[in-house]
Amino acid sequence: MPQFKLILASLLVGLLAGCSSPTLPDPDPSETEYGDSGDVADTDSYERDGLGEGEFVDYDPSGGELASILYFEFDSSELRAEDTETVTRHARQLAENANLKVRLEGHADERGSREYNIGLGERRSQTVRRMLLIQGASASQISTVSFGEERPAEFGSTEAAYSQNRRVEINYTN
Repeated sequence: MPQFKLILASLLVGLLAGCSSPTLPDPDPSETEYGDSGDVADTDSYERDGLGEGEFVDYDPSGGELASILYFEFDSSELRAEDTETVTRHARQLAENANLKVRLEGHADERGSREYNIGLGERRSQTVRRMLLIQGASASQISTVSFGEERPAEFGSTEAAYSQNRRVEINYTN
């Protein structure tokens, strides 16, 4: 019986050794070439390129009468009462023009963790999206994105700066 256990254990070890993945040697870092040292990436600014959601169009369907930024209270994703008429008018524009599309960009101030602020910006943009849908806009006309605290409208750690950063921007795209 002890020989049977020894044979069984050695077979099990052999099977486990055969299942292990091969390890690849790391390349020597001195052999890696990353291109010309004169190529330097510009990281000082970012582009608002539409992030694959269409290009921004220089079109204001209201002729300049309609606000495109909605502001929120601290740590809230509830639409302020004074902004409901603005959302209604945007929804009316979308309902009357099926070829119009908007991207709702949710933002937050710098207070809170990065992950929390991304979620808060998403909740804010989803609140505006729901209001647009209730008012007659089509779901295919609306996309949402959250930038959290990453794209502040105003820099600084004052309440005035914070209040400018708690927002949803309504951008018309093609």
